[in-house]
Parts: sequence; structure tokens; C-alpha cells
Amino acid sequence: MSKRSTYKQDCRWTGDGYYLLTEGVDVPVRFFMSRELFAECDSIVFDQAADATRYPGVVDVVITPDAHAGYGVPVGCVLATNGTLCQAPVGYDIGCGMMAFRSDVPNGRGLEHRLRQRFSEEVMARIGLGVGVGGNRRFDQREFQEIIRHGAAALGYERVASERDFIPVDDTWDPPGDAVHRGIGQLGSLGGGNHFCELQYDQNGHLWVMVHTGSRGFGHALATHFMNAARSVQRKNGQAGNAAVASFEPDSPLYDGYRNAIAAGANFAIVHRLMIWEGVGAAFKTVFGREPELVYEISHNLAQEEITPSGERLWVHRKGATRAFPAGHPMLAGTRWEETGHPILIPGSMGDASYVVVGKGNPVALCSSPHGAGREYSRSAARRTFTHAQLRQRMTGIEFRDTDAFIDEIPDAYKPIDRVMADAADLVGIRHELRQLINVKGA
Repeated sequence: MSKRSTYKQDCRWTGDGYYLLTEGVDVPVRFFMSRELFAECDSIVFDQAADATRYPGVVDVVITPDAHAGYGVPVGCVLATNGTLCQAPVGYDIGCGMMAFRSDVPNGRGLEHRLRQRFSEEVMARIGLGVGVGGNRRFDQREFQEIIRHGAAALGYERVASERDFIPVDDTWDPPGDAVHRGIGQLGSLGGGNHFCELQYDQNGHLWVMVHTGSRGFGHALATHFMNAARSVQRKNGQAGNAAVASFEPDSPLYDGYRNAIAAGANFAIVHRLMIWEGVGAAFKTVFGREPELVYEISHNLAQEEITPSGERLWVHRKGATRAFPAGHPMLAGTRWEETGHPILIPGSMGDASYVVVGKGNPVALCSSPHGAGREYSRSAARRTFTHAQLRQRMTGIEFRDTDAFIDEIPDAYKPIDRVMADAADLVGIRHELRQLINVKGA
């Protein structure tokens, strides 16, 4: 896909909460950013957004306020197609997302050092932390197949506080390569990077917990397999193998395989988060003496077939963006959220606020919202720029695993979440603002 240096310069402010790019792209792109965030946004984001318009079958592209450079397309990209499935706009961590639960425990209990320390210890005893680290519960092959095919239903959950129970997987499909081997031991483990478990409190002074994690090695193996398969097809067709531009149209021999892989990765991630909910929820009850309530579980790296408010069926890819269906959306019919819209969970950095919001149903944003603060520094740039001492100073008042392994997660490496939320004012309405007491990450 071709690049040029003027995409950012060609964007124009519409006065309706977004910049519009129509020059040199196959479909218009809308950037939901204020003038301030737009000015600071790296030009690579605009190049990658232009690239996103060139996948076959693309009908719409939206960029959210937390956008930053990603693999092939920006993180913070929403892309709709009339049937094509695209790889980069889903990424490696298929189904990655958020979960939150709340309680009526007063936040003063969370301010007690002894209880905070005990909660951290109880969480770390119940869930594995770090890259390659597994969970505490073991599954056999039959149980694992049930999980990746039936998601939350495999654990007996119904769609009450979850984006969905599961996404259907064809009976004849089996995970390729080493996906099962990599994933079967990782259910219920947090992982590394920016995945976290946080003890927080809301504006009313009650304790919450928020968790960020995805499909671990299982989703990564699925994505890697199909990216390699796409490269092979490209080379057979005389093209340079480039997985960043890989897509599968409905008549592609790889289409059904990738469609099933997305579904299986999402189902793994659903179960994975719910298992962590069980473990962390038990830790919470052990320490604070009360049963917490699961608020919602939702993905922000996925492609799903959706029915728009106008009745059109599209495949909506969200890479670092979150579904934000408002009250009355046809896909909420029959759920507890039909008259209110479902909750959306937007975390800040490990030192900034997080938010629980509801969607406003903005049609030109494809009913989507930001997924977090969004990086201002890449991981390598953050490690070159910041020090362990600065990380420690920025985390004053918040308990965290105090090691230089997390320099690249310093809050200064991310955009200020309050600015992102201000730029998302046309997309979502805030219901809860949450502040951290404890951050638990895996190195």
C-alpha cells in the first residue's frame, strides 16, 4: 500500500467533533480528535488510516481519540467491510478486552495498607502473572474444545453481564498449528505488557476491580498461522508477502478458517476473563468480606458481524476500539441493556483514572468508543526516555509491583485519559470515574 506525507495535511475539521480525510483514500476517514490531540498525533497514524481504506470491501473507517501507530492500521481503528475479513485490524491478541466488577465496600477499607497488601497477595496466588505463565486450573482436550467453541456457556454463564456468550464456530473446524498447545495451560492467567488487574474506587467511594487481558498464546498462535498463510498466498500470486495488508474475501479458501479463528480466539478470551473474575472475585471476598458484582465483560480487538441501526449487515473490525451500542440498538434487543445501552470499560494508564461509560450511538463513529488512553511513546521510546525513579514518583499513592520491568508502562508513556475522554464526548457519556489503589501487572 502506498504512502505519502500529506494525509494529515489533507484532513479538514468538520465542526462536528471530527476531522475528515477524503483526499487519496478509497473511502472517507473520520478522526475523532480535538485540534490539540490532532496536532500531536503522529503522521504515521494518518498514513496507516489511509492504508486501512484499501482493503477489499471496506465501506467505512473511523479513528478514535486514543489512536496511535500500530501494525498495519492504527491502534484505535474501526473498519467496516461488506464481508471481507482483515487481519491487521484485528491483530495478534484476538478478543483482548476488559472486565469490571463493583462492590458496596467503602474505599476506606482499600486505603488500609494491610488489606491492600493482602489483596495483592491473594490475587497473585489465584492467577498467573507474566509472559508465558499459565493459570492454576488444568483442562483436557475435550474441555478446551468446548471452551473455544461455546465460550461463556462452557462455564455455565449466560449473557447477563457479558458482550456475548460466544461466537459460533463450525463443527468441522479445528485450531491450526500449535494454538491448542500454547493456549490450553494459560486460561486464567493475566499475561504481561499492559494487561493488568486493578483495585479501584468510584466517585461514590465504593471499591471496584478492573481487569485487562486477552487470548494469550492461543490467539497469538491463531493470528500467526493465518498471517503466514496469507503471505504464502501472496507469494504464489507473485506479490511480496506482507501480512499487514492481508485480507480474506468470502470466496477465499482461507476465509472460513480465519472467521472460525476469530470466533475461537474471542471465545477463549471470554472464558479467560470470566475465570479471572472468579479468582479475583474470590480474593476480593476473602479480603473484604463481601461478594462483588460483575458489571460487564467486553472486547476491544475483534471483528464481528453487526446489524447497524439502519438494518445493514457489516463486518466491523475494532483494533483498540470498543463496541458502544446505545439504548435501542437492534443487537441489544432482549438483553438487560436494551433500554440503557451496555456498559463500556475504558482504562487509563496505570496512574490515571479509568471510566465506565455508555454509548451515544453516534452513527458516523460506527457505534464505537476509545479503548483506553493510547500510547504517546512506544515501549522502546519509553524505556529510553524514562527512569525507574520517575516511574516510582509517578505511582506515588498507588501500590504496584515496583520494578524497572514496567518503565515502558509509566503513565507518561500514555496520553492523558481526561483529554481522550473529552474528545470522546460525542461518542460516550460517563457514568463512573474510577481511581486506582493497587495495580497488579505481569512482567
